[in-house]
Amino acid sequence: MKSICVFCSSSDLIDEVYFKTAIDLGCQIGGLNLDLVYGGGGIGLMGAVARSVHKNGGKVVGVFPEFLREKDKGFEYTEADELIIAETMRIRKAIMDERADAFIVLPGGIGTLEEAIEIMSMKQLGLTEKPLAFVNTNNFYDGLVSNFQMMVGLKFAKSSILDLFAVCPNPSSALEFILSYKSKKKDNKWL
Repeated sequence: MKSICVFCSSSDLIDEVYFKTAIDLGCQIGGLNLDLVYGGGGIGLMGAVARSVHKNGGKVVGVFPEFLREKDKGFEYTEADELIIAETMRIRKAIMDERADAFIVLPGGIGTLEEAIEIMSMKQLGLTEKPLAFVNTNNFYDGLVSNFQMMVGLKFAKSSILDLFAVCPNPSSALEFILSYKSKKKDNKWL
């Protein structure tokens, strides 16, 4: 394990408890001498994680979309050890996937959810075996997990989708899951 991709919010308007979780995660990633791979933002939880990784000796690899760089000056984390400018959002996600050995999802909005769900889909299809953990700060992901359980109950998905990820109460348990992860042999038929 050399690098962890973190998906999370870019909002500065959210409650302080989420920032504390992001800072804690960044401190631990840096303290473990792991690289952070993430969306390249310098604000919101994205910026909090990146700054914390740096303060604790870790390397920060940002993957920032070109259109945002042109549109919103000052959004990117210019202190990143490596800042990759991606032509499109799809290319951005592909780069993050290639550069990461595991994924941790902090609370976030539609973009965060979309990134995490794509990794779940890739795991289901057998395109990746990398671990995925959601940090459930303030029970943020309870509704999502409930929705996945409903999909299973209504036969829209197999119960094995619930094995594609872990839901962890804090960064320490998410990192413990990631670092001790053993890929499970899975049914390669998704329906």
